[in-house]
Amino acid sequence: MPVVKMRTPKIFPEGRVLRVEVETMGLVNEEVHDYLKTVCSDLHITRGEYDVDSRYPETKTLTIGQFKLGICHGHQVIPWGDLDSLAMLQRQLDVDILVTGHTHQFTAYKHEAGVVINPGSATGAFSSITYDVNPSFVLMDIDGLRVVVYVYELIDGEVKVDKIDFKKTTTS
Repeated sequence: MPVVKMRTPKIFPEGRVLRVEVETMGLVNEEVHDYLKTVCSDLHITRGEYDVDSRYPETKTLTIGQFKLGICHGHQVIPWGDLDSLAMLQRQLDVDILVTGHTHQFTAYKHEAGVVINPGSATGAFSSITYDVNPSFVLMDIDGLRVVVYVYELIDGEVKVDKIDFKKTTTS
């Protein structure tokens, strides 16, 4: 598998990226893992469908501020990208925010009492679900009972930035 050299865009203010949550996107090799560690040392990874490294779990949960996050690559959720199936995983993990992937297509839903996010593919990699894949990634700003999700998506050669605001109603 060829290794794609990645460059960090200068959109991250110095000292402001405190934590990065990553669902694997199929890391496959140590070089990609090592590169991501240079972006942020606090890296959370789950196993993708082609990852052979068993040190990565299938799912992972963590708490940031008042929010409990669940991370899962997404190939285990059938049908792929299905909101009802993702909501079931969100309930099983008992999380406010579920970050998942596999489809390589950005989606975000406010659903039931939480949020389901698929950041898409930062490289715009091929998807077996659709031919219409735009490179995309998300940044989440968690502050108290509020999370703002910034969506960066390359559409027709231009970077489009959208914002999704979610407020948690309880601290449970």
